[in-house]
Amino acid sequence: MAEQIVSGNVKTAYDEFYEKHDEAWRMLGAKFKAQHIIDVCKGHSFKKVLEVGAGDGSILKLLSDKNFAPEYHAVEISASGVEHILSRGINDLLSVQLFDGYHLPFEDDSFDLIILSHVLEHVEHERLLLRELKRVARYCVIEVPRDYKTGVDNRIKHFLAYGHINVYTPTSLRYLLRTEGFEVERDLTSMIEPEVTRFNAYINQKKPKNFITDLKIATEFAVKSSLGKIFGKKMNEQLANAYTVLCKKAGEKVEIFH
Repeated sequence: MAEQIVSGNVKTAYDEFYEKHDEAWRMLGAKFKAQHIIDVCKGHSFKKVLEVGAGDGSILKLLSDKNFAPEYHAVEISASGVEHILSRGINDLLSVQLFDGYHLPFEDDSFDLIILSHVLEHVEHERLLLRELKRVARYCVIEVPRDYKTGVDNRIKHFLAYGHINVYTPTSLRYLLRTEGFEVERDLTSMIEPEVTRFNAYINQKKPKNFITDLKIATEFAVKSSLGKIFGKKMNEQLANAYTVLCKKAGEKVEIFH
């Protein structure tokens, strides 16, 4: 039964993705994702950390380099992803396993923290995965891109090209988490950094480097950052490109129609 939950074409797509992945691009993205994890976890000390959907291991590599935790584990649906993780030589990485996308091969409350970074938007049955995370760990860090904006329904092909079958806002993610029995303890919004935008423009899209493009990228980021500082959390959530939360199991049971 577990074999049937994740579509075969989904596994094939991610196997091919990691086989063709661009190391520099993925490490650049991981640099900021890892920092977001560190930022929302300030004040906590986690011993056993599991990354679910660990991709090619770039986030765990950066967290390990920063001594985020003394013990790491990873699960990934892609065989090529597992190979990349194992090849990184991540310090204190104790296990790497292939999994079916929904069933974690661990006992209840096995981990202090689970990391789910830019995974939920790819998941066909998101609530099933969230329930499994809650079973295995007390705390979770979840980051999703903020894809849900005006006109999103006209960009379906764009998002599907990246494997994004779910779209979120900070509000919709909080609603999803709270209705699955999680309590959001800390959150943060983030925008795409100029360094990432420049790499995407000049390296990925092969646009010619020029001063005007650099100025436009820097100015847009500065203006949005200033607006967020002036108008606060609500504006930050509207301008954000990603949303990160540290959440934990809520004490009360979720009741429907009570």
